[in-house]
Order: sequence, then C-alpha cells, then structure tokens
Amino acid sequence: MNLAQSIAVFAAGGFLLAGLSFGVWKYAQISRSPKAQASTYVDIAHRAALMYSFACLVVERFVVLSTLDETVELAAVLALIGFFAMGLSSYVVHGILKDTDNQFARPHRLGRAELPPAVMVGSMVALVAGELGGFAVLFWGAISH
Repeated sequence: MNLAQSIAVFAAGGFLLAGLSFGVWKYAQISRSPKAQASTYVDIAHRAALMYSFACLVVERFVVLSTLDETVELAAVLALIGFFAMGLSSYVVHGILKDTDNQFARPHRLGRAELPPAVMVGSMVALVAGELGGFAVLFWGAISH
C-alpha cells in the first residue's frame, strides 16, 4: 500500500469515528431539545463525516486504479481529504458556537464576528478546485491506462 492509499484509509477510519462520535453529540442535543432536534450544524457534521468516510474509501480505490506517478496521486489525495477535513471542521465550529443555521447566509457569521464575503467566495473556490480537481486527477489516472 502506498502513502496515498494509507492516508485515504486512515482518513476513512478517522471520518467514520468522527461521524459516530458526532452521532452521540447529535443524540445528546436531541434528547435535551423540546422539539427533539439537534442544531443544524451538529446534524450536518454527523452526516458529512459519515459520507466523507465512505468517500475516502472510493478515493483509495481510485488511487489503486490510477497509473499516475505516486507523487501526483498523493497530492490529489491530500487536496481531497484536506478539503473534506476543512469543510467538516467548519461544520463542527458552527455546531459548537450555534452561531448560524446557514453559513452562506449574509452576513457570514463565525461566532460574534462577521466574515467578509470574499472569504466565503475564496474558500468555496479553493474547495471546488481542491475536491473536484483532486478527484478529477485520480479519475483520469484510473481511466487513462
């Protein structure tokens, strides 16, 4: 197993463990809520972590199928998983702070602070480039042999 595969498998386990843990956090909020609901971003963090865990297994499989140089595969995996982790981290932060139920609503809130719209746009452009670009590289590597 090369380094890119190992990272993808490790990330799959980490995201699954996080998702299961966030499920406990979600249940704790549900059990204390008069409406039996967790806050929006606790719910999102729970589901996203579970989905990212399985996405990492798909990523690992595409590394196996890829015929690209291992350094290129590693860069693609790090981009993908790095942005998965950054997205999930933002959900967790909003879940802890309970500062919004829509991080894209203006003004963009982070706790008591307001983020400039350019920060959100820049973050989303980077996320799209990292996730879509990272997977496109692995996909190309898998189908181009």
